[in-house]
Amino acid sequence: MQTNWFIVLTSYFVVWWTVLFAVLPFWVERDPNPAQGHDPGAPKNAHIGRKFMVTSIVAAVIWAVLYYMGTHGAMDRMIEWIGTEP
Repeated sequence: MQTNWFIVLTSYFVVWWTVLFAVLPFWVERDPNPAQGHDPGAPKNAHIGRKFMVTSIVAAVIWAVLYYMGTHGAMDRMIEWIGTEP
């Protein structure tokens, strides 16, 4: 089976973006005394580099499982087991 790299990359991008929204709330530290004019709900340090790293690793694992399921017929077997056609 030939792999369409555009679909591979776009599916990884969608998984990565979804995981990012799940990871964003972690490691949030609010500044107890924000400076004048700063939003009191803004984080003191967003840790965005750490969040991007965790997002990339988790998204790669999820995407690899989905890719394996798609290329080895697991999704077809699930559809047969459920009894519905797409």
